[in-house]
Amino acid sequence: MGILLPSNLISQPLINPKFSEINKSSNKSFVTKAVEKTGPSVVTIETQRYIKKRKFSKDSQLFLDPYLERFFGLDLPDNSQPKIEQSQGSGFIFADGLIMTNAHVVNDSDKVIVGLTNGKKLKGKLIGQDFFTDLAVLKIEGKGPWPIATLGDSNKIKVGDWAIAVGNPFGLENTVTLGIISNLNRNVTQLGIYDKKLELIQTDAAINPGNSGGPLLNSSGEVIGINTLIRSGPGAGLSFSIPINKAKDIAYQLINNGKVIHPMIGISLIDENNFEKNTNIVKVGYVVPNSPAEKSGIMLNDIIVKVGNKNIETASDVIKQISKNGISKQVNIVLKRRNKFIRINVIPTDITNLKNK
Repeated sequence: MGILLPSNLISQPLINPKFSEINKSSNKSFVTKAVEKTGPSVVTIETQRYIKKRKFSKDSQLFLDPYLERFFGLDLPDNSQPKIEQSQGSGFIFADGLIMTNAHVVNDSDKVIVGLTNGKKLKGKLIGQDFFTDLAVLKIEGKGPWPIATLGDSNKIKVGDWAIAVGNPFGLENTVTLGIISNLNRNVTQLGIYDKKLELIQTDAAINPGNSGGPLLNSSGEVIGINTLIRSGPGAGLSFSIPINKAKDIAYQLINNGKVIHPMIGISLIDENNFEKNTNIVKVGYVVPNSPAEKSGIMLNDIIVKVGNKNIETASDVIKQISKNGISKQVNIVLKRRNKFIRINVIPTDITNLKNK
């Protein structure tokens, strides 16, 4: 048996070219689309730091023998000469010629070079940096137009959302890793870091050292964080990012004022969970001597019940309320001490004033 078909039907291609074109486009993953959207705004940041000549004290018992140094590969005579130390990191353009990155990427740098994905390299000028949040803002010395990243809303992200870490440590091409949001509002003191004032986004998207300062994207390609920290030792494999809403606030303070104010009263806080009752209390773990907290009468092991009009459930609530209050303005705090409630008034100060005492 044979089957007769019209000749014009046989001669037509089996796949419509337009359908093929659409299907080809739809094969792009959301990661690819996200990186295509924001990737051009991600930059390489090359820094140079001049190391001055090494000096030895007159009473030093170290006698340098150039022959032995060369024999053992110590190369100490060169080390005694001025040197240029170079390092790299990442950042991204968030406004006209302005770059967000980590403070530790540009710290103590004498020269900053910004590398764009099109191969151009331009000088960068440090606008300001804040070590307590590990954030810095640079200005590109050149004329645009510049590819600008779309900033998202870090208040809208949830645990389990996709997280895409992007960097540009070597220039020209982005490096990309994928993971999920593992935790929100991770207090850095829980990570053993006590010299920073940060609540971070935790993700399992790998962040390589050269990607530090680059953006963390959501599935739509919007920046939701700045990659800042890699966990080593116990818990290795976890990465952390500064929420973009916090980063924007810090960045614009640096741009407008050249510095950032961090209201503090001088206490460390401990979250204590009662799993049986499913409750949490916030206790005072330490009181800084001569701080506003000590002067107002706050004591070790006091339980913080209320700050301003906010009932306190976590240590983060206290930090947010104190920050919201600002400095040189009185805030009312309700404490619980040995089953008695105490109401006190405290005037927060900038964190730099605490460090100087």
